[in-house]
Order: sequence, then C-alpha cells, then structure tokens
Amino acid sequence: MSESVRTRPGGSARPLHEAYDTALLDLDGVVYAGGEAIAYAAESLEVARSAGMHLAYVTNNAFRTPQTVAEHLTSLGVPAEPGDVITSAQAVARLISEHVPAGAQVLAIGGEGLWVALRERGLVPVDSADEDIAAVVQGYGGPKQTWDRLMEAGYAVARGVPWYASNTDLTIPTGRGIAPGNGAAVEVVRFAAGGAPQVAGKPQPPMHRETILRTAAERPLVVGDRLDTDIEGAHGGGVDSLLVLTGVTTPAQLLAAEPEHRPTFVAADLRGMLTAHPEVEVRAGGAEFACAGWTASVRDAEAVIEGSGDPLDGLRALCAATWTAGTAANEGGEGQGAGAARRAGGSGPGLSAAHRDGDRINADKALARLGW
Repeated sequence: MSESVRTRPGGSARPLHEAYDTALLDLDGVVYAGGEAIAYAAESLEVARSAGMHLAYVTNNAFRTPQTVAEHLTSLGVPAEPGDVITSAQAVARLISEHVPAGAQVLAIGGEGLWVALRERGLVPVDSADEDIAAVVQGYGGPKQTWDRLMEAGYAVARGVPWYASNTDLTIPTGRGIAPGNGAAVEVVRFAAGGAPQVAGKPQPPMHRETILRTAAERPLVVGDRLDTDIEGAHGGGVDSLLVLTGVTTPAQLLAAEPEHRPTFVAADLRGMLTAHPEVEVRAGGAEFACAGWTASVRDAEAVIEGSGDPLDGLRALCAATWTAGTAANEGGEGQGAGAARRAGGSGPGLSAAHRDGDRINADKALARLGW
C-alpha cells in the first residue's frame, strides 16, 4: 500500500496548538456560520493564541475586505487584524496581475473585497463588459448579487476575454442552512459562454502560495470544514490538516473521502486544536482498527463499530476501516472511481460519481451507533 495514500487519521501526543506554529483557519463553517460564532470557536482560538500559536484566517469568500473580516471576527470575540486575514480575492488579484499589464481594466463581478484586492495590485476594476477589459473575474457577490452581473461576465467570456474566478465553492454555509456559493455563479457563466476560468482559491496553488507569502508559516496546520477545498488544498501543499464537523462535511462524507480529501486529524469543533489526538492502531493483520475504546472493521461490505467511549474516537476508527478498504480496492486494479464506490456512503464534496451512484460499503448502522 502506497505510503503517500492516507489510510487512517493521524495521531499526536501533543495538543495540536503546541505541535504547529500557525493555524490556517477557514472561516465559514469553522469560526462562524451566517455571521454568528460557532460554539467553542472564540474560546478555543483564544487559548491557542495565548499559548503562542499564530492564527491566520484563510477564506475562499471574496466578498468582504480583510478589514471588514477582521472587524467581524473581533466583534465575535476573536481578536484579529486585517493582516491576519487572507482571502481568495487577494489570491486571484495577484494571479491576474501576473498576466496583464499594470493599470489594466478588469471586469469585476463580486463584492467590495474583490474590487479592493484588484486595486491593491494596480488594476482597475470596472463593471461593464463594454469597457476595454484585459480580464474578467468572478468572486462571491453576496445574496443581493443580481442576474445582470452574470450576464456581463457571460458577454466578456463569450468573446474570449481571459476568465478568472476567486473560487468555485458550489455552496456556502449560512445561519439558515447551505446556500449557493460562487461556484454556482461560475457554472451559470460556464453554461452560457463555455470555457473554464483560471481559479485562485482553495484548493488551487495560488491560494496556498498567497497564504505562505503572507504568514511565513514554518509548521502550518490547515483547519477547515470542506474536503474539496480546505483538505484538498492542504494535501496539495504538503501541509497537515484538521477537519472540523461544524460546517458542510458530514461523517458519512468523511468516511467516503477520496485520498486527496482525507484530513490528517478529525475533530467535532475547534476544541480539537487544543487536545492530543489518539493513534488509530492496526490489528488482526489489517482487518481491524482500534482507537481508544472502539474497534472498527469492514465485513461483507458493512462497516462495523464495536466498543464504547468518545464517539469521535469511534469515527476515527471507522475512517481507518473504510479508507483502507477503498485504498486496497484501488490498488487491486479497480480504479479510483470503483474503489470509492466500495467505501462508506454519503453524498457531497469529495465523492466520486461512482460513489454517489450507490455501490458502496454501508456505514449507516455504524454511524448510528456513534450517534450520527
């Protein structure tokens, strides 16, 4: 089995806020949802900061400026300065500036954060496709973004203007539930005009580069709630990651994660930054996986969990059982999609089409046993 493929969550004898020098924290679904702080977020981050950990807030949401985000965080009891905030608007503005002349006009479809980031890179944002534009860029425009803005983008893309997107997250968590994100708006333009944009945000390299340039982190830990942005971005950058279950990812989706979407660590919320993480032990020649008081296995396409204790430790053991089963299937020649189809169920970010179609390991009873 390839050592480059993660088959079980990692362990840490030290609390994560002591083992890493910088936390690269996503915002939506991690620190807040719908503008309100997520339970235990402010307290956990204060403990980490007081212990000497540098906190940086890395968001694919290009709507707001770093100044506005920092003020919002501070109002929630999470002290932050604008320099602590890195946005996909900053990443895409840098990317565009490397391909167009200084002072070039850029059709900007998005909020104030995108416009400010473009100006900081010496570019001139405009709102009409009829201008002499060198590029068109889409960033999240907020709930009040109007259809005519997408029409302007479509007109520009259709005539061959270079197209960029801050990010392609299809959804965004809000206080009322899951809502369409910038990726949904990008898909509208793609459907109308064809082509595909250059994307800067997580999990793409420009966002990772922007983050490292601005934080100078030496031992960073990515903390996020999305498999296909936060965790994949960490995987691509060779950085350890912590998935928190306060956002869009469900335990079922975690069990079904493709190799590039498997986090180093798993926690219920940001309190997981402040604790050690138990190792998952391999037993019975690789047929069973134990974590604290739980033992997990896969028997006849059924995930089985036995034992007692913290349900999160049971989930870690289940991850090892289902990830190992899927990886073994892949290396046995079934291919990535077929192997994913054999793993535990769910739908959403990070799942292959074959997996979503339903031929899979059944983990419903095991997750119910843990309270999920």
